[in-house]
Amino acid sequence: MGQEVLNPFSRRRAQFRLCNVSGYTNELLEIHADDPSLHVLFIPGNPGIVSFYKDFVESLYQLLGGRVSITAIGHLSQTTKDWEGGRLFSLQEQIDHKIEFVRQELQNKDIPLLLVGHSIGSYISIELYRKFQDQVVYCIGLHPFMMVNRQSRQQFLIGKLAGSRLLSTLFSSFVALLGVLPSRVSSFVVSKTIGKSWSRTASEAACTYLLKYHVMRNILFMALTEFEKLSETPDWAFMKKSSRKLSFLFCMDDHWAPMHVFEEISKQIPEMDVSVEREESHLRLSSSACFSTMNVSPYTIIPIETSCRRTGK
Repeated sequence: MGQEVLNPFSRRRAQFRLCNVSGYTNELLEIHADDPSLHVLFIPGNPGIVSFYKDFVESLYQLLGGRVSITAIGHLSQTTKDWEGGRLFSLQEQIDHKIEFVRQELQNKDIPLLLVGHSIGSYISIELYRKFQDQVVYCIGLHPFMMVNRQSRQQFLIGKLAGSRLLSTLFSSFVALLGVLPSRVSSFVVSKTIGKSWSRTASEAACTYLLKYHVMRNILFMALTEFEKLSETPDWAFMKKSSRKLSFLFCMDDHWAPMHVFEEISKQIPEMDVSVEREESHLRLSSSACFSTMNVSPYTIIPIETSCRRTGK
């Protein structure tokens, strides 16, 4: 993938890269600034397919004037090829992999690290912050999936599907059959079903990744372990202790980050910056909330710009 520069700071394209960490291969999207004041590490939701976030990463870089480097890291085995031979990775294993990635790739002490997570990526980002508190200057959660929503029928159904090995296998096999159809047919199916409101980038990524057996099996297995972990009481004490470096953005119609969770976090940690995005034009996730077609919100830009100013660049 080439790089296109229309002026010194904006319109630089995200570069795709394979990265081996602790013997596992994952996919990255990267944009490197010439003289970065920060390095933004973006953690996706589930699916953790970085191609879904290409437009978001490039827009974020442009709006920040080329002052920050950005890396979006995908989840293990949610990749174009089955690098790991059918192995399934839990939420904790995905977290451990991100920790090792930071240790291996992002240890320049002169460039502070800022974390941005989407959905379950917000939870993962907090776990990264827990490990790298001296290095991370701020952590932003976009539509954070922090607690199981027992009022959501969608989560209930996904939990049933993910919780059954037989159903997960059958569903993933059916999806894989769609993937062997001619590309124009699979593109039509995606556009008429899950991808009605998606951008072209997101639709193309769906056809490339989601219609693969190993990807869907890992999406469902990770979801199963998410439900198990997020059924536990959140670590309010740690978030309260870290509240000056954490912020969450909710929206009005996302069952993964519903209003009652917003209210609970606001109650437990009133000093934390927790906001609700009420204007769809700023940031929009697809209705499934698992797949991303995102524009950059001012809510995301402001804390990053503040952190840039503190570095003096």
